[in-house]
Amino acid sequence: MNAPGKIQKLDEVVVNRIAAGEVIQRPANALKELIENSLDAKATNIQIIAKEGGLKLLQIQDNGTGIRKDDMDIVCERFTTSKLQTFEDLKTIATFGFRGEALASISHVALLTITTKTTNEKCAYKASYIDSKLKDLPKPCAGNQGTIITIENLFYNVATRRKALSNVIEEFSKITDVVTKYAIHNPTVGFVLKKHGDITPQVRTAPNSTKMNNVRVLYGNPVFRELLEVELTDEAYKFKMHALITNPNYTNKRMVFLLFINNRLVDSSTIRKMLEELYTFYLPKKTHPWCYISLEIEPQNIDVNVHPTKHEVRFLHENSIIERIKSALDEKLSGNSASRTFYVQARLPQADITKEVLEEVLPEYEQTQTDKTKKIRPKEMIRTDSSDQKLDIFENINNESAANDSVEERCIDEIADKARKQVYQRFGSKSNTIEENKCVEKFDNKSNVDTINLHEPMQIDSNKNDDAKSTQEFKSYSINNFRRELKLTSILKLRKEVENECHEGLRQILSDLTFVGCIDESSALVQSGVNLYLCNTKKLAEELFYEIMLYDFANYGVIRFSDEIPLYDLALLGLDTEESGWTEKDGDKKELATNAKELLLEKADMLKEYFSIVIDKKGNLKSLPVLIEKYFPYEAGLPLYILRLATEVEWSAEQPCFKNVCRETARYYSQMNPVHNNHDWKYITEHVLYPVIKESLLPPKHFVHDSTILQIANLPDLYKVFERC
Repeated sequence: MNAPGKIQKLDEVVVNRIAAGEVIQRPANALKELIENSLDAKATNIQIIAKEGGLKLLQIQDNGTGIRKDDMDIVCERFTTSKLQTFEDLKTIATFGFRGEALASISHVALLTITTKTTNEKCAYKASYIDSKLKDLPKPCAGNQGTIITIENLFYNVATRRKALSNVIEEFSKITDVVTKYAIHNPTVGFVLKKHGDITPQVRTAPNSTKMNNVRVLYGNPVFRELLEVELTDEAYKFKMHALITNPNYTNKRMVFLLFINNRLVDSSTIRKMLEELYTFYLPKKTHPWCYISLEIEPQNIDVNVHPTKHEVRFLHENSIIERIKSALDEKLSGNSASRTFYVQARLPQADITKEVLEEVLPEYEQTQTDKTKKIRPKEMIRTDSSDQKLDIFENINNESAANDSVEERCIDEIADKARKQVYQRFGSKSNTIEENKCVEKFDNKSNVDTINLHEPMQIDSNKNDDAKSTQEFKSYSINNFRRELKLTSILKLRKEVENECHEGLRQILSDLTFVGCIDESSALVQSGVNLYLCNTKKLAEELFYEIMLYDFANYGVIRFSDEIPLYDLALLGLDTEESGWTEKDGDKKELATNAKELLLEKADMLKEYFSIVIDKKGNLKSLPVLIEKYFPYEAGLPLYILRLATEVEWSAEQPCFKNVCRETARYYSQMNPVHNNHDWKYITEHVLYPVIKESLLPPKHFVHDSTILQIANLPDLYKVFERC
C-alpha cells in the first residue's frame, strides 16, 4: 500500500509564477490589463507597439496621470493598488483594476520597465522590475506626462507557454482585436497600434471621435452603413443599454460581438446565444451579424471578481435583463427588415496579377491570348468617335421637345434631378458646390485679365539633379516660349513622390477616356474601354493643378490684373467666409487681416520668383500664375485663397513650403469658374480640363478608394441585360 505524499508549502516563486500564468495568459491579455490601467489614469492618447506578436516586445504609452515616484518601489508587488481599500468597495467599484495583480503578474513572466511622470514632478523616472522587485532605484530621465510600460521577452521563463504561443501572426491579430474593441468603446481616446519598425499603424483612431466614426474607420463602410443604433433605459432592473447592430442587409461568415459591461470588455455566452437566436429570423443560414452592446448596471448588482482575467462577470436578474435587451433589438430589427439595399462596388483594372497566376486560376487565359484571329463580339465593341453622341444631346432634345409645353419641361427637370440623386446615392457623395461669395462685387471689376506677361530668364542655383525623368512623365503647360532649367532638390523630390504614387490602372483609364458629359460643375461621366465612369472633376482638377505647379515650377505665365487688389481687403473678406472657420477666440478680424498681409508682403519676392504671384510694396496683389491656357481661376474664391496662403503654409522649411503653396493654389484653381471669357463651365470642363487630364494626369493611388473615379456600368453586362429584352 502506497503511503500518502507529504503536504508542503510551495515556494513563493512557484506560487507567483502560477498566479501570473492565470492572470496573464497571452500578450493580448497583458495588453488588455495595461489599456485598462491607462483608461483608469484618464489618458486621452494611447500608443502601442508590438514586436513578434507582443512576445518579444509590447509597449504601451499614455498621457494619463502617471505614477508617483514614492509608489514605484511597490507598484509591481502583488495586491498593491490605489483603486480599492476594503472588500466592500467592490460593490461600488468604478475602475477597471482593483486587485493589484496585473503588473505583478507581468513582472514574474517578463522583463518589465516603467517610465512615468506626474504633473507635480519636474522630470520622469524610469525603473526595471523582475519578480515584482526593483532591479535598481528609479532613475530620473526626460519624459512626457504619463506612463510608458515596456514588456520584453514575455514568458521567457515559462518555456511551455512560450512554445504554445509561437504563432506571432495569430498573437498580433488578437492584440489588434483588443485595441480595436477598446477604440470603438472609448471614442474620446485616441488609439495607435503599430508593429515595431513599421511606419504605418495597424490601428489608428483620432481622439474626440464618435463610436460610429470609429466603426467606419476600423471595420469599414460595409458595416458602418448598415448600423442601427438602439438605446434602452430600464428603471425596473436599473440598467442602461447602448447598442450598434447591423440590419438584415449585412451578413458575415462569423459573428463579430463587442460587449462592454460597465465599460469593461467582457464576454457572455448567454448574450451571444441570444443574439444568434434573434438573427436567425432575419439572416440566411450560416451567416452572422456585427454587434456592439454596452451595458451600464448598478455596481452593487454586478460581481466583477469572477475570473482571474476579469473576462467574465455575473449580475443580478441576468435572464430578465437579457430578455429586455432581446425585445429592444428585435423591435429595431423588425422595423428595418422590409427592404434590402444593394451597393455597387467600383472595380478598377490593372490589378497587380502576374501572368502565371492568371493561367492558374483561368485555364482559358493562355488560349485567349494566343487566339489572335478571334472575332470581336458585339458586347466588346466600343464607340471610338467622341463626336457621335454626347450626354448633352439628350438634354438638347429634351429642351426642344419641351419648348412648346412648360409642364413637360418641369417633368423632365424633375426626372433629371431624381436621376442625378440616384447616381450620387449609389456611386458617391456629391461634393458641395462652391457658393458665390457676397464679397465678389467689391473686387470683381478689378480682376479682369489685362495682359499675359512672360517672366524674364532667371538662373536657380542648387544641388545638381537630373530632371529628365520628370519632364518625360508630365508635359509642360507653360505658355512661355522658353523654359528655365530647374535644379531645386525639394521640387524634384516632390515630383518623385507624385510619380511613385501614380496608379497605373487609373492612368490607363484616363489616358483612354472619351468625354461623355457633365453632371454638374463637380462631376462628369467618361467612357474608357467598355466601361462608363463617374469622375469627381474637382478632385481630378485639384490633383492636375498640383502636378502642373510642380512640373512647371518657376515657368508659369502671368495673369495680370488691370487694377491691383489690396491683400488686406482680401484677407478680411476671407475671414468673413464660413469656410475660414473664424471664431471670436481667434482674435480681431482686422488684426488678423493685417498680419496675413504683412506675412505675404514679407514673402513677396519668393512668391513672385517661383509662383508668378506678384505683390507690390504697398501690399496689393497684381497677378496670379497661368497654369493652363484659356483657364482662369474663380474670383469668388480669391479671398479664402489669400487667407489660406498666409495661414496654411509652412514657411519655415523649403520643401513643405513649396508643397503647401502648390497645394493651396491647386485647391483654389480647382474651383470651377462659371464663365471663362466667352465660354461657360461645361465647355471648359470638356475642352480644356479633361483633355489635359487625359494627356498628363498621374493619378495617385488613393483615388482608387475615395470615390474620385467610380465604374458605374460596363458594356458586357449591359449587353447581357438587353439580350434578354
